[in-house]
Amino acid sequence: MSDSRAVIQARLLSNISDEYNKSEGEFMYDAEKPVAIELENAYTEIEGVLDKRFAETATGKDLDKVVKDIGLTRKLTTQSIGKVTITGVVGSPINKGELVASDSVSFEFTETLVVPESGIIDVSVKCVKYGEVGNIPVGAIKYFPKTLSGLQKVINKEAISNGYNEETDEELRKRYYAKIQTPATSGNKYHYRNWALEVTGVGDARVVPLWNGNGTVKVVIINSNKTGADKTLVDSVKNYIDPVDGMGEGQAPIGATVTVVSAIEKAINITANVSITNGFNLGIIQTTFKTLVLEHLQSISFNASYISIAKIGKILLSTEGVMDYSDLKINGATSNINLADEEIAVMGNVNLGVM
Repeated sequence: MSDSRAVIQARLLSNISDEYNKSEGEFMYDAEKPVAIELENAYTEIEGVLDKRFAETATGKDLDKVVKDIGLTRKLTTQSIGKVTITGVVGSPINKGELVASDSVSFEFTETLVVPESGIIDVSVKCVKYGEVGNIPVGAIKYFPKTLSGLQKVINKEAISNGYNEETDEELRKRYYAKIQTPATSGNKYHYRNWALEVTGVGDARVVPLWNGNGTVKVVIINSNKTGADKTLVDSVKNYIDPVDGMGEGQAPIGATVTVVSAIEKAINITANVSITNGFNLGIIQTTFKTLVLEHLQSISFNASYISIAKIGKILLSTEGVMDYSDLKINGATSNINLADEEIAVMGNVNLGVM
């Protein structure tokens, strides 16, 4: 923080001989005051310029400019995509842009088709909104917002996914530091990790060199939500790094055969009994605790080889409304839960009882 006007003025006055009266209201004091004010304003503006120029303090478009210096760009938000199954009258048109919907969001057809002789057809859709809001489970799409002639039923037999929010400042800053602090050169393992992280939707990556002999590289990825990556995301990373095995047509050098896989999800199920503070509801406590555990699991993805029962206990004890707990178990055990190299922990079920 720059010096205040008063500090600057005091410093200016200290350079004037004491033979002059420098008291407030006197000529010397009043003459130096506007100078001090202008210097204070100038220093403040300079600080603002510096904040915009460094990754640690820059935000928004200013941060975009900083990371561009090393070839990074912010990952933009995307629309979730998938397929729905339509049942309808043979010959009925399915027009690109027409809508189907879940309880919370609508999706539009991305192709124009006709219901075939079987009366059933799969149609590609994308969410009308950008971001994670469009990621929905199996069976969620079941409505036609407007009646579509000849179309009788719609359902998504697979989850609709790959909708991602725009990369946050903190996420972009983390990727920036990862690139400048690791020696990513000549196709070393850091290079493969950075390449994977450049693909929209990738939340983190782990690289396994020589996993299947000389010239082979395995890249294990998770999505931006810190869960397993679906086939679409896996294929996107593969096509970016090594679209044709070993041919050097992507980012990877000639001779490197790259395999991209999703991390294996390991569900973390938690049971415990808790002593509740008066005025709190067990259901609310359980929801809050589950949210806190989820945040913890996401924060340690690919950074921990086990789930610490002590840390889970600490989270439970810090949950508002919990006075104490007993019989804490993770996946039925009272000890740490180990994670294999290609595993990540994801939130499972939480079942709290009352002591």
